[in-house]
This record gives sequence, structure tokens and C-alpha cells, in this order.
Amino acid sequence: MSSRLACGGCLSRRVNRPAERAVSAKAWRRGRTRRLGVASTGATGAASEEGTVTTQSVRFGLIGYGSWGRHHAEAIAKTDGAALVAIAAASEQSRAEAAAGHPNCQVVADYRNLLTRDDIDVVDVVVPNHLHAEVGRAVLEAGKHLLMEKPMTVTVAEAESLVAAARAAGRLLVVDFQMRMSALWAGVKNLIDDDRIGTPLYIVIDLWRRPYRPGSDRWRFDIQRVGDWILEEPVHFFDLARWYFQPHGEPASVFACANSRQEGHPELEDNFSALLRFSHGGYAVITHTLCGFEHHQTVKVTGTRGAIWASWSGTLDRDLHPHSSLRFFDGQTLHDVPLDRPTGELFELEDQIAMMVRAVRDGEPVAADGIDGLWSVRLCEAAKESIARRAEVFFQRE
Repeated sequence: MSSRLACGGCLSRRVNRPAERAVSAKAWRRGRTRRLGVASTGATGAASEEGTVTTQSVRFGLIGYGSWGRHHAEAIAKTDGAALVAIAAASEQSRAEAAAGHPNCQVVADYRNLLTRDDIDVVDVVVPNHLHAEVGRAVLEAGKHLLMEKPMTVTVAEAESLVAAARAAGRLLVVDFQMRMSALWAGVKNLIDDDRIGTPLYIVIDLWRRPYRPGSDRWRFDIQRVGDWILEEPVHFFDLARWYFQPHGEPASVFACANSRQEGHPELEDNFSALLRFSHGGYAVITHTLCGFEHHQTVKVTGTRGAIWASWSGTLDRDLHPHSSLRFFDGQTLHDVPLDRPTGELFELEDQIAMMVRAVRDGEPVAADGIDGLWSVRLCEAAKESIARRAEVFFQRE
């Protein structure tokens, strides 16, 4: 028996857990969201066109104009209430492309010059992973709100420092975990939070995909710049698993395995799997391969009364016309859940910018803050240690 249900968007070494923080638990698009810092710029309203700033615009600066940075620039430019006023790009070619694509914006080579402007409210950072801590800290110390691409940093120590800097500055620190914005993946969260399947006990997050794009100057294949590949995509899945299990429990331990077909570079993990145990007795299995073809992701959740199955398939990760499906079983009836909007990382990027506008303009909560970013880096670092030591790594509260 089935039905259709409308849904709106819908080793053994102990390491310390991040300290918990008091948060505003206001719902955002029916998903649970969190806020860190104080949105106090006073910017409200909308921009009339790109680069033309009204007194009510939320004004963005963008640091980084590689292939993904270009998408960020386009998302900012088309978002109501946002104005893209300046871009910092490292190479001469990227600066020329930024100037051609966004002629009303100032384009600079040194991001520090962008930070001296007093007409920027939010800085969106889209640079290689190893620069996240340095650039992010400079943004916060300049008094700007920070929107940071994942991973927040490449080490736990850097992540803790960035959280402290945001608190000291009284500014927002937001991590771009765009899967939390997805009609599909947030739809899973909504079903869990609406008690459709009871208490979640078991989660499987599985990605089969083609190899990574190398990135500008092949930074994604340079261990000094990327950190490792667990920080590239599994970081999203650690975040999803933790988010889905909230508020039932926090991560208690992780055991991970990986291998690589990159000769001489075992840190570039083509195949990765992790078992993540939670304090309430639930656990998540995360598995990921870069040795496949196309882009196919599934999330499966079982609870004390029912189960959820979600899937996304496209020829590429940035496919604008993917096939997606969300279904759940409540113990008696199998339901198909229609999605109310397209889903995919390009769509979620636009939602992320719109969310940032509301956070600064209206004080609304954000989808993933600095503590969420810190947790994700901590889980990736623990998984890396587990692989090296071939042992389970445990967490404990500070």
C-alpha cells in the first residue's frame, strides 16, 4: 500500500568533543537551523542590479574566482537583496574573467585590499582548503560576516581558532554545507524531525561518482593545499549524519577505512568508508568512491517505527536536470514525497546566498554555523587517524 504525501522542501584514542553552545532553535524552511554571532550591520532590502548598491542592500565581497567561485558570483548577483560589490582573484586570468563577467564590481589581486572597504557586509570565501583559516580569520578581524566554503579549515586547531575569532568579533561564521538547504536531503531531516519513522537508529550515506575535477592549478591533487580527500566530500556526509541524528545524540566514535589508486599518494582517498557511532546507540555508515561514473547518491534511514529512502542521480554533480526521489514507510504505508523545488548543488548555492541575506538583514538563523563546521573537521580528522592506526577513535565531552 502506498500514498503520496506533500512535503515542503522537504586505535583507541579519546579526543575531545567541541564545547556545546546555546543556540536559537528557530525553524528555517522547516529544517532545524542554528546561529552563531550577531548580525548587526543594519543592512535591509534589495539591490537594484549587480554592483548598484542601495542603502538597503546586503553587500557581498567574494574572495576566489575559480570554477566554483564563478558560480558563487553568479548566485550573489541574481539573489534578491544581495549586491556583489568586489571580487578578489589570485591570477591575472581569473581577474580578467571576473572583470568581464561582473563589470560593475571592483576586482583586486590581494584579498586584503577588499577587506579594507567599509561598504562590504559579508565576505564569501571560495579558495583552496589550505587558505581557509588564514583568509577566514582576516575577514572576521576586519569586522565582516564570513560565509566559508567547506571544509571550514583543514585542522581542528584552525577550526577552533576561527570559531573563537567569530565570537570575539561578534560576526556570523557560516559554513556552506549546501546539502542542508536541499529539498531532498533536508526533506529527509524534516521527516525525521516530524517523527515519521520514530527515533532514527541507522543511517547509510552512499556516493558513487566520477573522479574529482583537479581545480585551479590542480590544487585538489596537492596534499599541501587540499589537506586530504576526506575533507573534500565525505565532510558533507559527516555533517549530514550528525544533523540527522540531532537531537537524539552526538558522535561517540568513528572507525574508517580507505585506499587510493593515486600512485604514491595514499592521502588522496579514492575509496572511503566510515562507521560513525552516536551516543544514543544509533550509527551511520558513510561510503564514497571516486572510481565510478556519473553521480549517484543515496541516503537511507531506519527508525524505531519506519524507514526513509532518498536518492539523487545525474550525469555530473552539477547536473541541472537530475533524477531525485524521496520515499518513506511509516510502519503501515509507503509514501512518495514530492519535492517542491529543484535539487542539486547549483540550486542550493542560490538558497545559501538568500539565507545569508536574511541572516544579516533580518537576524534569521543560519543552516550551519562555526560549531557545525568544527564538528565536521573533527570527524574528518578522527577518520584520518582511524585509517592510520586501524582502530576506532572515541570522542568525549570537554
